[in-house]
Amino acid sequence: MLRAAGVGVGDEVVVPAFGNVEVAEAVALVGASPVFADIHPETYCLDASAVEAALSSRTAAVVAVHRFGRPADMGALHRVGQRHGLLVLEQGESEAPYDEIAQRRQRAAYLDGKLRGVRTPGWGDGHTYQQYVVRVPGNGRPDRDAFARAVRGRGVECRVPVKTPVHRMPGFRRCVSLPETERAADETLALPVDASLTKRDMQRIVSACNALGGLLQPAF
Repeated sequence: MLRAAGVGVGDEVVVPAFGNVEVAEAVALVGASPVFADIHPETYCLDASAVEAALSSRTAAVVAVHRFGRPADMGALHRVGQRHGLLVLEQGESEAPYDEIAQRRQRAAYLDGKLRGVRTPGWGDGHTYQQYVVRVPGNGRPDRDAFARAVRGRGVECRVPVKTPVHRMPGFRRCVSLPETERAADETLALPVDASLTKRDMQRIVSACNALGGLLQPAF
């Protein structure tokens, strides 16, 4: 899409650093330079005000990436694009069948109501819970990584969704202030909400997490 739009050498493209490196690689492949903007702390997608702050006379496009089943605020991003004459592209996630999404939402609602000591994602508009991502506050003990190890030790699969933001990776390293991206990389943890999980499985997840919740500072 970038190449078809004429984006190339000398251009800059604003992209998120929180997520996979493929978007930045695609920008580099057409000869343009990726510029990283910060994310919104609730959606984990590009924040429109951060995008606007990252623009320069060389900016040709913005690429928004929908994250974890929650869409980016495309309306706000398109308004930025219109004000500055920029191409605004979006990268979606694979669509799950409706009945599977409904079951994920049901399991997510159960976790929202039961989990303690972590910050749950909340519903939000259009959330399909491709991943159920909580935040483990970093100002208590254990931290996110220790929390994850302890939860796995209790038989619950969990994963760190973004281990290294793109602006910290070799080849794309930038000296740029992305506080929400950094915080999300340090605090986020994906818990299972697959449609195959039974009620007992869900209870095990809650029991494992809440057994550790008392050791954490209250989630905000």
